[in-house]
This record gives sequence, structure tokens and C-alpha cells, in this order.
Amino acid sequence: MKLEIKDNCPLNNFKPCKKFDCNWFIQVRGTNPQTGKEQDEYGCAISYLPLLMIENSQQTRQTGSAIESFRNEMVQANLNSMKVLLGNKVMQKVEKKDNI
Repeated sequence: MKLEIKDNCPLNNFKPCKKFDCNWFIQVRGTNPQTGKEQDEYGCAISYLPLLMIENSQQTRQTGSAIESFRNEMVQANLNSMKVLLGNKVMQKVEKKDNI
């Protein structure tokens, strides 16, 4: 079912849209986050807010995943560094005992 959208503006007391005479009438280019199709359209910024919020949520999830992966790598690197330092400390103690 295709919904028909009325050409009225909530910012202009529900009068017809002014289109290019309105600062809220913008061009949006990119990939639609719901369909994956390329998009190059003009429209009201207010009507694009739900679409932009979906895209923002997807980007936030991807950022969270990247941060988690980075954290896991840093934890592993810190564990390896601790092992090397502890091994070095043990070697120093062994050398001291041999010298006594």
C-alpha cells in the first residue's frame, strides 16, 4: 500500500510547501539505510529526520563494535606486555641468586 503524502507544511500553518523558498527544503544524497538504494532527492528536512536517525543508529552500532574490537586488542597487548615484564623480573631474580 502506498501512502499519499499531502503537500502541507507544519512550519507554515499547514499551507502548501514553499519548496526552494524554505530553508528546511534540502537535498539528500547517499544510500537509503532501509533499502540500500542510492538516493538523490530534495525534500523537507523534518521529513528526513526518521531516515537520518536510522542511519545515525547504524553508524553508532558500527562505532561501538570497532571500539570493542580495539579494546580487546589492547587487553591482549597489555597481557602480553605483563608476561614479558614478569618473565624479565623472574630472570633478574634467577641471575641474582646465581651471583650470590
